Amino acid sequence: MPEGHTLHRLARDQQEMFGGSVVHASSPQGRFTVGASVLDGRVLERAEAYGKHLFHHYSADDFEQAPILHVHLGLYGKFSTGALTPERPEPPEPRGALRLRLVNDTAWTDLRGATACELYTPEDVDLLLARLGPDPLQPRAKGERAYARIARSRSPIATLLMDQSVLAGVGNVYRAELLYRHLLDPFRPGRDVPAEVWQAMWGDLVTLMRAGVKAGRIVTTRAEDRPRGRVTRATSHYVYQRTGLPCRVCGAAIRTEVLAARNLFWCPTCQRT
Repeated sequence: MPEGHTLHRLARDQQEMFGGSVVHASSPQGRFTVGASVLDGRVLERAEAYGKHLFHHYSADDFEQAPILHVHLGLYGKFSTGALTPERPEPPEPRGALRLRLVNDTAWTDLRGATACELYTPEDVDLLLARLGPDPLQPRAKGERAYARIARSRSPIATLLMDQSVLAGVGNVYRAELLYRHLLDPFRPGRDVPAEVWQAMWGDLVTLMRAGVKAGRIVTTRAEDRPRGRVTRATSHYVYQRTGLPCRVCGAAIRTEVLAARNLFWCPTCQRT
């Protein structure tokens, strides 16, 4: 499932491609025909993300409330995008289960496989955001709000990090890697995580996720822990999807176990705190 940095990057890119322009919307698959007809011909005023949720804010007409497109990609959702040029003035022919297509004079984007693709009112957005924890990528997000939930919970910290009502936008990769970077036992109850440890974790998470938006990928290893400092797919992570491989620092075999319905990866030697 895409993590929060992916949605923020999508929002940024879609704002650049479609923001301020008239957008033509369709649903070749047919599952979002009514919603697409509402959006068709409106101006996309703003694209933004919160956690794993993407929002498009469209212009209102004289008598209607401005519609908001809400997308949650889930496990299988994906946008594909292309430019329109004099040589290719039209998007490709729709194929497969194409939920939503957006087109303006210069670009197109297609959405497939999303868990949610629906129209929201501002009140719907407010209700959704009220159920979510702070998003580290929001400019004024406060890690203390997440810690208030963590410090009261007996649940493992690894479970809490994946709970979107505690912390919005963190997925399986950031969970495993953040815990490793702070040498924290993933099964430690949240209430046993000291405030100063969480403060350091929050600051680190903000830095990592901002870097993820910029680079378009998650890199969590420090230069000194990578061969010759090079970043490759094989050297990007400490523990994520490295079951049975040696820890980059201590050499112990990385372990995995299902926790919160996802595979958790950790080093049993380094992560004893």
